Amino acid sequence: MEKTIQEDLDFQIRFFEDLIRDDQDFIDALIPLADAYTRKGWFDKGLRLDERLAGLKPSDPFILYNLSCSYALLNQEQKALEALKRALDLGYEDLDWMEEDPDLAALRKEDGYKSLIRSYFPEEGT
Repeated sequence: MEKTIQEDLDFQIRFFEDLIRDDQDFIDALIPLADAYTRKGWFDKGLRLDERLAGLKPSDPFILYNLSCSYALLNQEQKALEALKRALDLGYEDLDWMEEDPDLAALRKEDGYKSLIRSYFPEEGT
């Protein structure tokens, strides 16, 4: 990772960690912090925050989509599929991004993913 990008990412992490020190459930800081952890390659830390966010906002399709991505990055296929199904049930519908998102690259190779996509987007197939 380029040094300036790395420094910017480190700054973002410190900034958002400071924001949640006083309010562990500050959703508007937890979301970008989880993303920063993931971009840094700290997938376990990102997953823990995504799981916390899913507990705080269990009906948010974008949070559940991000949770699916975190599980996929850690090769937890079944949990990734379950979270993705919940996101789709709640209205997540950006198939184009799902088909390109590098976080889901390994999951896209799995039959379970292909079957899930066919069931929600029958006109698209995979």
